[in-house]
Amino acid sequence: MKFTKMHGLGNDFIVIEALENVDYSELAIKLCDRHFGIGADGLLVVEPSGIADIRMRIFNADGSEAEMCGNGSRCFAKYVYERGIVKKEKMAVETLAGVIMPEVFVENGKVESVKVYMGSPIFVANKIPVKSDKQKFINEPVKIDGKAYKLTSLRVGVPHTIVFVESLDENMIKELGPKIEKSFLFPQGTNVDFVKVEDKENISVRTWERGVGLTLACGSGACASAIASAISGKTERNVNVHFKAGQLLVEWLEDNSIYLSGGVEEVFTGEIYL
Repeated sequence: MKFTKMHGLGNDFIVIEALENVDYSELAIKLCDRHFGIGADGLLVVEPSGIADIRMRIFNADGSEAEMCGNGSRCFAKYVYERGIVKKEKMAVETLAGVIMPEVFVENGKVESVKVYMGSPIFVANKIPVKSDKQKFINEPVKIDGKAYKLTSLRVGVPHTIVFVESLDENMIKELGPKIEKSFLFPQGTNVDFVKVEDKENISVRTWERGVGLTLACGSGACASAIASAISGKTERNVNVHFKAGQLLVEWLEDNSIYLSGGVEEVFTGEIYL
């Protein structure tokens, strides 16, 4: 099987074109294993679409299928454009979360960066979903292991829960992340974004990704973190989101639409025997 390895700020993916008679969930678990497989945060599958230019399916490293993925969609757009599968610089991509609209920026025939329309944030608790008697779950105190944390949840394609912190301590993230991800509050689980506000236009983020664990970057997490920061009055609506390997720009427009921009890289191509 031929594959391509790509990443957006270290959030890495294996990209393959549609195969017949294959269980993609099992395949993702095998391929994403960093010791016995290729190694990645997720598997992206290129499929034809009846409603858009192309269809993207996303499988997390644990085999679960995700509705959407910001960095994955940017890698996906670079892949299909450079291979001539979609010959538009602005394309429509079908996902489980709906149709998204990546735009590629090309230099000398190569995609250097991708801007993607990420839809609009959803704050309604039962649509995220969050088990709460409140309509929105913003800055809500929740006790975990006897300690109170203020959580903000929203949906940007997938569920995200934001925790504002003074420092991005990795041990704390690894301990707290899975407890929030699997909390009874979130019947479908949740991605957990730990956010340190630097100033009105810059935040630093580490994401504990549902079904994956601690990742180097997360596109939808960048969007959710920026929006949570803005509605809390901590930042402006346009925010540079800093991860370990670089930064993404999130623009939350007055019409409620979200745009995510940043670089993507193709690392290598290869073949693996199944």
